[in-house]
Amino acid sequence: MSESNSPILNQTKNLENQIAALLLYQSVFQHPIGQAFLQILQSCYPNTTSQQDRLRTYGQWFHHMASDNISWQDFLIRQILHNSNPFSQQSQTNLIKNLTPALIAAVKHDLQILQNLYQCNDQTISDWVQNATQRSQQLSHLMPDQEPYQIIPWQQPQTNGLTAQEILIKNQLLNISNWADAIDIFAKYYQQNGIGIFAESIALAWRNQKLVNISHADPIRIDHLTGYQYQKQQLIKNTKFLLAGYPALHVLLYGSRGAGKSSLVKALLNEYSDQGLRLIEVNKNDLQDLPLIVDQLRNLPQKFIIFVDDLSFEADDEAFKSLKVVLEGGVTARPANIVVYATSNRYHLIREYFSDRPRPQDSDEVHHWDTVQEKLSFSDRFGLTLTFTPADQDIYLEIVRHLAQIAKININDLEYQALQWATRHNGRSGRTARQFIDFLQADLALQIDQ
Repeated sequence: MSESNSPILNQTKNLENQIAALLLYQSVFQHPIGQAFLQILQSCYPNTTSQQDRLRTYGQWFHHMASDNISWQDFLIRQILHNSNPFSQQSQTNLIKNLTPALIAAVKHDLQILQNLYQCNDQTISDWVQNATQRSQQLSHLMPDQEPYQIIPWQQPQTNGLTAQEILIKNQLLNISNWADAIDIFAKYYQQNGIGIFAESIALAWRNQKLVNISHADPIRIDHLTGYQYQKQQLIKNTKFLLAGYPALHVLLYGSRGAGKSSLVKALLNEYSDQGLRLIEVNKNDLQDLPLIVDQLRNLPQKFIIFVDDLSFEADDEAFKSLKVVLEGGVTARPANIVVYATSNRYHLIREYFSDRPRPQDSDEVHHWDTVQEKLSFSDRFGLTLTFTPADQDIYLEIVRHLAQIAKININDLEYQALQWATRHNGRSGRTARQFIDFLQADLALQIDQ
């Protein structure tokens, strides 16, 4: 058998041609792992690359796999489910029967190719390189006392690189002989979970006029929070309105520092992300970009909380106008899938100075009081204002006991130590309770270790 008729060479060349023939899912291979895979395929063919370049290419692929801690097959599943293309975009808001026949045919074509690629596991890829390396050494007349290069295969990580929903899709695909028949499964996933950056992360931030992933979102849960039960129930109810497609209100969470306002908003995300909830963190210095953000989110199937922490304005702040447009709406209809949740320690969000008050001798503005009232009433533009009063001793100790129970801390003088901590540190608040429990947990663990 000639070298060009080798089964491995035929397989790698065939896969390379199939990838080139992809119609919709080409961007699956724009990831560094996908790029390295393409280079491995090309390096396996005779006389296409040097031995050093071939080994270097495999090393780059191995490095990327280790960095992502994922298998080749799981990588493919993840890329397909996150991929943004005409099919994944349109299937978010349209039934498959309403898509064009040409688009459906293209999807089925691509899924069959991707299934062929999925059947190449990590061991298969290392075998390709090992085979090409041995052939190259034989052609270069390897010295008898020189050991052949040994290609170390990348192995399936112990921890799975997929989310629970992605694992569910993977298991469904294992029972389907032809992925072209799984088009409904993929369409349903895109509809429920979104695509691109919205499938990769539940929490995002607006930075430099674009959305970026928050890779390590705060894991706090609703059941971690106690106290302020009325405020919690009202915010949960409003969020459920949003998720159900009913009119939901913009919310201002106003009150004392450390009361858990921000934690409550972040806990909502962890509670309802599996129902399509996403959070977009926007710094108050970027509020002038709110109309641009809203335009990007308006037609997506997910529901979005635009989260602004520690909100306040100076009197001449241009961001004031941008937020006012989003809260009140303008000529463009308000999107039903977006709400603004803002926290503040000030009820009157725009700073007012005594010099702003009208005086008879001032003749600059005839109706100056109207301007003052517009500034002071800005918080009224939020449909729902939830007030978090300073924690008294009972609420503070309730929070401490709750957090201690979660942390499995059981000591006799817990409340006494908690009150002493509040006196010596930042006063009574949910934040102080959290800091006290964190310190106590670490201190007790250190005593055990010693």
